[in-house]
Amino acid sequence: MITFKALGALLDYPTAELGQALPEIQQALAEERVLDAAAMDGVKTVIARLDAGDLLDLQEQWVGQFDRSKRLALHLYEHSHGESRDRGQAMVNLALAYRMYGFELASSETPDYLPLFLEFLSQVPDKVALHHLADATEILEALRVRLAERESTYAPLLTALVSLCRRSADEEVVEAILAGEPGDPEDLEALDREWAEEPVTFSPGAALGNCAYGRAGA
Repeated sequence: MITFKALGALLDYPTAELGQALPEIQQALAEERVLDAAAMDGVKTVIARLDAGDLLDLQEQWVGQFDRSKRLALHLYEHSHGESRDRGQAMVNLALAYRMYGFELASSETPDYLPLFLEFLSQVPDKVALHHLADATEILEALRVRLAERESTYAPLLTALVSLCRRSADEEVVEAILAGEPGDPEDLEALDREWAEEPVTFSPGAALGNCAYGRAGA
């Protein structure tokens, strides 16, 4: 589904190239007609705000939300596994899933980076994509709740993704994710300490060369 790639592009770090592609993205979403009317209207508001915004302001806002808050991190396993050892195995499993379909990780992002994950889903059979999306339902719902609480520009994108999940989120699991997440740091020094952790590593040979939307310079 090209819809996955489009939503991933809109969620990623704003660039001039993204701004130029906004009309094409909106057209692709409209032509594929996967999203229901309410979800599509929400995505259109995101596109309009990205189109109207100053690029530097958009980039600053994006960093302020997604890079400076673990609660809003676009890394899926940050929400479901935190700093537990299980996170490393989850990374391995996802990287192996990528490789099974001929994808190699080319960016410095980890496999659970949401725009990268959505790029992958856009290039595998729909049945496979929807299976992987269903596995992430509770994480996506928790992130949707957090973004909605912040009245974030990006909240409608998570609403759209949740609408594509083939099952309802388990409310108890979502509540556990939300309750287990750390509070946001009060300043940049606290943020640096919070993110100062051992990097997650997994089996060699990974790179998602087919994925165009890993954030540049990440």
